[in-house]
Amino acid sequence: MTDLTSTKGSSFPLGASLTPAGVNFAVYSFHAISVTLCLYDAANPAREIQQFSMVRDDNDVWSCLIVGLGAGALYGFRASGPWEKKNGLFFNSNKLLLDPYAKAVQGVPNWHPLMQGMTPEGLLDTQDNGAAALKSVVISDAFDWEGDATLGTAWEDLIIYEAHVQGLTKTNPAVPQELRGTYAGLAHEATTGYLRDLGVTSVQLLPVHTHLDDGFLLEKGLTNYWGYNTMGFFAPHAEYAAAQGAQAQIDEFKGMVKALHRAGIEVILDVVYNHTAEGDERGPFLNLRGLDNPSYYMPSMDKDGWHYMNYTGCGNTVNPASQAALRLIMDSLRYWAEVMHVDGFRFDLAATLGRNGSDFNQECAFFQAVSQDPVLNRLKFIAEPWDLGPNGYQIGGFPKPWRELNGRYRDTVRSFWCGYKDMTAEFAKRLCGSQDIYGPASRPPVASLNFITSHDGFTLRDLWSYNQKHNEANGEGNRDGDDNNHSWNSGREGATKDPLIAAMRRRLTRSTLSTMFLSLGVPFLLAGDERWRTQGGNNNGYCQDNEISWLDWNSDPDTDSMLDFTRSLIRFRRSQSVIRKHRHFTGEINPTTGQPDISWFNFEGLPLDHEEWHHPETRFFVARMEANDGPLLILFNSSDSDITFPLPEGSWKRVMDTALEPAFADSGAPAESALHYVSLPRTVACLMRHI
Repeated sequence: MTDLTSTKGSSFPLGASLTPAGVNFAVYSFHAISVTLCLYDAANPAREIQQFSMVRDDNDVWSCLIVGLGAGALYGFRASGPWEKKNGLFFNSNKLLLDPYAKAVQGVPNWHPLMQGMTPEGLLDTQDNGAAALKSVVISDAFDWEGDATLGTAWEDLIIYEAHVQGLTKTNPAVPQELRGTYAGLAHEATTGYLRDLGVTSVQLLPVHTHLDDGFLLEKGLTNYWGYNTMGFFAPHAEYAAAQGAQAQIDEFKGMVKALHRAGIEVILDVVYNHTAEGDERGPFLNLRGLDNPSYYMPSMDKDGWHYMNYTGCGNTVNPASQAALRLIMDSLRYWAEVMHVDGFRFDLAATLGRNGSDFNQECAFFQAVSQDPVLNRLKFIAEPWDLGPNGYQIGGFPKPWRELNGRYRDTVRSFWCGYKDMTAEFAKRLCGSQDIYGPASRPPVASLNFITSHDGFTLRDLWSYNQKHNEANGEGNRDGDDNNHSWNSGREGATKDPLIAAMRRRLTRSTLSTMFLSLGVPFLLAGDERWRTQGGNNNGYCQDNEISWLDWNSDPDTDSMLDFTRSLIRFRRSQSVIRKHRHFTGEINPTTGQPDISWFNFEGLPLDHEEWHHPETRFFVARMEANDGPLLILFNSSDSDITFPLPEGSWKRVMDTALEPAFADSGAPAESALHYVSLPRTVACLMRHI
């Protein structure tokens, strides 16, 4: 290759940008003394082609423009500066660094000893890793979107489906073998058609940013399957692509988004901006640590100097109060919104992003930046509203227009159906959109994402099959994973052929699903729960890229029955405006019906009083929800007894009863003359006024 030439570059935008003259490279570092751009041979990534010194501007951005260079070029940075561990300065020019703004990464992102920038004694590691290091790839943003745009589905109409790109299609026989477990597999009509038929409006994908597979997992034959170990905030994980070559992989991701949009399904990304795969002082040198460690990470200072604050449990904490880190996060979000057309984001450990040091603040720089951004403030922003830092449990603490995964909803609904005492009043609050949490700040019911299960924990089937976690396959002696599951094995631990226990498990699964889809707020369905999927009691499948985590596409009567039931639930929810309300219940009288918008009854058909609400043994109640298109009568029975409930005046028709298989029956029972309805143990029944 003819020697390339360098000329004056531009400090904006950061990263590698195609220009008519070549490729402009720009990277931020306040503390570096020099930064060198290193180009590598695309045909032989171990071979370095040329190096170029980058020029620093007044804003500490280093840049250069390489004339004649184009898309597909491989590159990395070497940064020189002081090695002062006590001040958090870890410059090591022996290590090739990824561009924090790299849109694609060449190489297999597995931990390698040459990634280490310091010795176990904390000294500079002088081994050069240029040949073996991962490389950044220059990418073209050009793509024929054919008029595609984000969908903007109303929050009250949302049905979110949480899935893993690989796990969703890995075993689906309707998807071509070569596409299974990939972006293209998710885009395939067999997948989009399944999701459309199920009735979901939005797919929330577990992290798709490039992530590192940890050495300790690889040694055990495992991987970081969930992907919460991000090493690049712009680059899609290449191993999820069927296509070969970085540009084709980027285009495959875009094609997936376009295909889902055509099916009427939004794409929401689970993003990890709270920490990176570089971990603590013992972790690898990938990009931020070697470029300008103190500008990106939150420090914890002691008598020995600089250490990593660890509010995430992953070794480090990105500092959102830092100008450099804030810009990196905001630029990443805009890239995925503008260039990749995604519809929203779910933020892992989002409380970290609201921190200025140890303090969480609703008016922090990040929240303010998002609220005023003309691109981002139109999209969906969902918080996992906690982290491991002080005051880290921030449910209800996020500003408008953020929505939150409601952990109190999960725990309360599980506890109620387990039959715990003194749960009824709390359960009713969660059913009504958690007004006690979101009402004080005038936030609507749809601020609450109502989930019972997610990737992190038991599946819904396992919730009613296991009292304890069974994570032996993770290789950590069953010590990992949450011990506080609010689960019940229905009488026997694990798999069983006992028909009565199996029937109870199916009943409880239907009852918990019914609760979620009948609640005010946004339903959040874990992929596979609609197919009664099991993980064998593993409640922490983060490292299981195998049948434990993959969706099981085999069909049997129980799977088919649960799938039909879930479809029916979603259709019913869509037909009922009263459970898709954008405002909380108030008890005010509906002028059309003359009834309050919601009323509550005990087993005798009398209004529930305060003492009954809070009596520890109350495990049955009835909610009457009033709407112009007719009232709903919903009976909740978490007790072990049959309850005979006197129906209100008028004729009522059964819509659904989780005691039945199938639960949505067309019998129309009870008949118009019925005066009572028998609620069986651990069930939900929904009745409508019979016209």
